[in-house]
Amino acid sequence: MTTSNEAQANQYSPEPIFSLEFFPPRDDASSERMLQAATALGELSPRFVSVTFGAGGSTRAGTLAAVTSLRAQGYDAAPHLSCVGASRAELRDLLTQYRELGIRRVVALRGDMPSGMGPMGDLRYASELVSFIRAETGDWFHIEVAAYPESHPQARSPDDDLKHFVEKMQAGANSAITQYFFNADAYFDFADRALARGVTQPIVPGIMPITNYSQLARFSDMCGTEIPRWIRLRLASFGDDRASIRAFGHDVVAGLCQTLLDGGAPGLHFYTMNQAESTLGLWRSLEH
Repeated sequence: MTTSNEAQANQYSPEPIFSLEFFPPRDDASSERMLQAATALGELSPRFVSVTFGAGGSTRAGTLAAVTSLRAQGYDAAPHLSCVGASRAELRDLLTQYRELGIRRVVALRGDMPSGMGPMGDLRYASELVSFIRAETGDWFHIEVAAYPESHPQARSPDDDLKHFVEKMQAGANSAITQYFFNADAYFDFADRALARGVTQPIVPGIMPITNYSQLARFSDMCGTEIPRWIRLRLASFGDDRASIRAFGHDVVAGLCQTLLDGGAPGLHFYTMNQAESTLGLWRSLEH
């Protein structure tokens, strides 16, 4: 089918934008592994890399340390920034710190409340965080936000979810990265509906390599991503055969990536899980 993404590709760039996501390492050994993965993934020439932010800001120091390490490798590194549990003063201090370090890109999220945490913070929604960043820093930051092609798990309806997404884009976001998914039609439908509501900024699909079925199932149940039944059944049938899971997963996700790019998606954002092999394999399989 013809999608709005074909028009988007022409509006943005003839070349797809590739980007990567890492999470903050917990110790020196895992930090070294992240940096080794980042070095190997330089083959993709990613436009930027992002680093996640734990629930309620629980990995704030680790996020900044990872961003600093990745910037030292020459990457444009973007910290995730969550407003849940944070005051305006705390957010202002963090933005000031990022500016002083020369960081020019952030991923603005509402974020998740960690178990047992008290107040929500001064800002309740990601759209409010985007507005706050713009009011405090003008155009200093390129602001990425999240999108949910299959709807946010807490959304009352797909239309309500789209409404909140449009509000984030209208508040001043430059582009969006989606939650991962395995159904290309979900992405194209979401992009079409967003364009109909006036969103012309890039909406980049988030891509999750399939390497571990039990881990993928757990993540997907938490974030509301649908694993199509035929994929679940095939993955389950491999049992503990990790090589078969990886081979099948590569074929499924590589096909998804190519379908998205052929349909006009402006790029791909890979959730690397701080590993290089699967993401490199997917990227090398694409028609560049």
